Amino acid sequence: MAKQQAAANAGQAPTENYDVLIVGAGISGVAGAYHLRQQCPETRFVILETEESFGGTWWTHRSPGIRSDSDLHTFGYGFKPWVGPPIATAEEILSYMGEVIEENDLDQHIRYQHKILKADWSYEDSLWTIEAIRTDTNETVRISANFLWMCQGYYRHNEGYTPEWEGMTDFKGRIAHPENWPDDIDHAGKNVVVIGSGATAATVVPAMAETAAHVTMLQRSPTFFRTGRNAIEIAETLRELQIDESVVHEITRKKIMFDQSAFTERCFAEPEAVKDELLGQVRELLGPDYDVDQHFTPSYRPWRQRIAFVPDADLFKGIAAGRASVVTDEIDRFTEAGILLQSGEVLEADIIVTATGFNMNIMGDIAFSIDGKPLDFHDTVTFRGMMFTGVPNLAWVFGYFRASWTLRSELIAAFVCRLLNHMRETGATSIEPALRPEDKNMPLSDWIDENDFNPNYLQRALAILPRRGDKREWQHTQDYWREKDEFPAIDLEDEMFVYRGKARSTMAAE
Repeated sequence: MAKQQAAANAGQAPTENYDVLIVGAGISGVAGAYHLRQQCPETRFVILETEESFGGTWWTHRSPGIRSDSDLHTFGYGFKPWVGPPIATAEEILSYMGEVIEENDLDQHIRYQHKILKADWSYEDSLWTIEAIRTDTNETVRISANFLWMCQGYYRHNEGYTPEWEGMTDFKGRIAHPENWPDDIDHAGKNVVVIGSGATAATVVPAMAETAAHVTMLQRSPTFFRTGRNAIEIAETLRELQIDESVVHEITRKKIMFDQSAFTERCFAEPEAVKDELLGQVRELLGPDYDVDQHFTPSYRPWRQRIAFVPDADLFKGIAAGRASVVTDEIDRFTEAGILLQSGEVLEADIIVTATGFNMNIMGDIAFSIDGKPLDFHDTVTFRGMMFTGVPNLAWVFGYFRASWTLRSELIAAFVCRLLNHMRETGATSIEPALRPEDKNMPLSDWIDENDFNPNYLQRALAILPRRGDKREWQHTQDYWREKDEFPAIDLEDEMFVYRGKARSTMAAE
């Protein structure tokens, strides 16, 4: 290990070594750790987490009403039944994750308050070496691992996206973003304006409207929503029949996943019919006199952007009761008392919440390099949205938009464990995807087709995301119903995988 010895001689911090390093102790990192313990019991691994505790989004987000917008039967893990309401609070999700960590003795592998700054791959040593800073002591930490498993998510947890509007410094009230919510903010009896209309706004608005004087959801353009009871009928029925929870979990998950796939197909096949159904729900809740066309009718077809689920229709009930309202307009500027709109209307506010989205990061904003040469992931082509051409021994968890994130986390976890076992059995020291001869001239495009899915946060990040090809192997397809069968069938001996290691006569030369 020439590079490690050189580092030691140079007086740098000593380097610990593991087989696998997992980045992040959120929903994906915990899934990865569980599957490693189950499927690769001989593997030595460590999890580095920037925050003070596990949970990722559910730890960092503290805004009023924070809850899932995916059902917990599928957002929860396949190996541990979820027994609560399908749409759960952050506190409930953290409690569930804590049980998983305790029951599977995963806490011994997690190191909190470790922020990774750099990651360099050495072909000579077949190792990733990371440099991290302990945020509690400011100590530099160096860890090397043969395989790097990126489970840190895809956005900056403590830095939400907020546009710069003229006059923001003139406003005399409080401005808060849901991703760095102030602990001392009190909205009781206050007039609140929430800028945005996505899943976060749909959560914050009804929660704040319970005690605020009034909450206005200010949107530039409308969003599609789905509503329904915060319950799954088939799960309730099975429990009435006293079916074991593990069986309830399996059947409920399959039913939800089937329904999600069928609904997505309908959004493409008959978008106008789906649009009429979604808007029909809203009209029924808000009454015939409400201007649904202006405030809840998007210009795009359903599922071109994420559709937020509103449990028990709380957002719409708040609007119908007069505790909340919707204004569709654009901001001209902030004023001392609130917001001046382009229409000339003024929205007075004591508090303005900028639920305007987030900033994506690619691989945790870590400075990656290969043999010291900086790595730009936009120069790579993705293999199924989880590995990248020319990047050895690295997997990235990027979940689904139209289904629960965790479903893909566990598909990738099963694949990574199978891959690690295959490498152990064959003596391979590294693997990286490479375009096959028939792929060399295929057209390359941005990470995702904007005609398929085009939220603003993705559009802003396309220049730093890896590229995709025109074949399923070289895309993040967003299609769980097919990927659940495709991932287990991936041929690890396919020529698209380039292995290195002395035990394989067919591997590329060192």
